[in-house]
Amino acid sequence: MTHREWAREHLRGCANSIVPSFSRDLRSLNEAGIRHDVRRSQELGFRGSLLVAEVNVTVDEYQQLTRWARDEAGNAHQIAHHASFDTLEENVAAAQGSPCDYVLLSYPANFYPESEEEVFAYTKAFCDAVDLPVMLFVVPLWNFGRLHHADISPALLERMVAEIPNVAAIKAEGARLAGGFVDVWRRLKDVVVVTSPLEREVIPLLALGLDIQYSGTSNADYFGDAVPRMFDLARSGDVDAAMELYWQIHPAREANARVGQITQTTGFINRMQWKFQGWLNGMNGGPLRRPTMKVSDATMATLRKGLVESGLPCETAPNREFFVGRNPS
Repeated sequence: MTHREWAREHLRGCANSIVPSFSRDLRSLNEAGIRHDVRRSQELGFRGSLLVAEVNVTVDEYQQLTRWARDEAGNAHQIAHHASFDTLEENVAAAQGSPCDYVLLSYPANFYPESEEEVFAYTKAFCDAVDLPVMLFVVPLWNFGRLHHADISPALLERMVAEIPNVAAIKAEGARLAGGFVDVWRRLKDVVVVTSPLEREVIPLLALGLDIQYSGTSNADYFGDAVPRMFDLARSGDVDAAMELYWQIHPAREANARVGQITQTTGFINRMQWKFQGWLNGMNGGPLRRPTMKVSDATMATLRKGLVESGLPCETAPNREFFVGRNPS
């Protein structure tokens, strides 16, 4: 089976993101917390999870994280490797021999290509060195919009798909516009799996009849099981029920968007905020190492209010309990 055949068969349903858990003294990973999050992701109906690497974690620690997650998930839950370390060499080393099912390819913060050829060269070098299906990630975070308004041009994506065999999927959020997804979808959906993590767009597109088989990876566990439920309802043809739930959770969607605005200016996702969002719906929570963005009481109140107004489950324990976590070690 080729990597693309594997992706077409197995990348289905919705995927969330798991931010690593650490011991209370932050000197080591928290195995119990990590395994808890894999189980909780499955309980919420997610078919897969991205193991976030954009935190202070070494390559050796990340590989241990992937082994624990793989062991806990078995074969019923897809585990995505996050190629988001500092250099090409580190990213290759972290991914080689990884027990994950596929790789979400990011680009290092210090990578400043001045041509699309440089983007292609980095992508091909990584893919050639790693025997796993690779999901390309088209998003403004890489600062590639100066090369093409779509962040990675359609022509470059088509070349990558044509010349790199293990490119098996594309996570399409170009320019943060619906057109960023739609243009990739119309060009490449018959060759690779084209996905978006943005439930606000995916559910309406499913309602219009697009055969989107997979949506991920994101902080969708903030909404509890609502995103997998909406996705499955829309995929099964019960569009009315899917859209009823879509509108029900809108206050939480707005809260998520409001507190996430800082990403647009920093080019960096607040993973502590994502970890808090997951904790509100049963994920482990717990401390993160420096450097990390922080999450304020005002932000936590906004996120709680969004869930309550949406009629979704919301943790009632005080905020201090988040920084301890459900499985302190």
